[in-house]
Amino acid sequence: MPHLLIFARHPELGRVKTRLAADIGAEGALAVYQELLAHTRAVVAPLAVHKTVWLAEAPAAPLPAPEWPGYEPLLQPAGDLGQKMQTAFAHAFARQAGRVLIIGTDCPGLTTALLTEAFEALLTHDVVLGPAADGGYYLLGMRQLYPQLFQAKSWSTATVRAETLADIRRLQLRLHQLPELQDIDTGADLKAWQTSSGRTLVPGLRVV
Repeated sequence: MPHLLIFARHPELGRVKTRLAADIGAEGALAVYQELLAHTRAVVAPLAVHKTVWLAEAPAAPLPAPEWPGYEPLLQPAGDLGQKMQTAFAHAFARQAGRVLIIGTDCPGLTTALLTEAFEALLTHDVVLGPAADGGYYLLGMRQLYPQLFQAKSWSTATVRAETLADIRRLQLRLHQLPELQDIDTGADLKAWQTSSGRTLVPGLRVV
């Protein structure tokens, strides 16, 4: 069965979207994050795949996390983002997953159709990448584990996508790219997305 991996945090004041909180305050950042979580769950819900949520830390309530009914809940291991993602992919492939996608919870433009396209692309491609406007990516998919994609990266910087694409070319992998979307990490990201989409995540929230 295909596996979908989601990296997420428990929605707790002061513990989520800290860069966004620096621009709009902790309460505003929490409200935005809760809307992003709800959006992510909604677009994932129709998919007939095994769903695993990898939480950055244990929620206040014992697992399973109440925000993720029907998901396999696991805690992210120690290490940088690359090490954590590699472990998550390895866990899925060790359970005989044929196609595996990983996403976060930062992308309000993500749709069920894009996720379906990504899974279908893995029938004929080795890797699927969903590029983010900040130079990273909002989705990565593979049919087998390629550890090189998680090594020697400057995580959370604008070079991650280019470094990953260079690895894909070096390994001569068949790549399918999805449309570029906007992740929401800062107040500028939120304003840019709202301007381009004509939508707002939290009605009444002021973004300077």
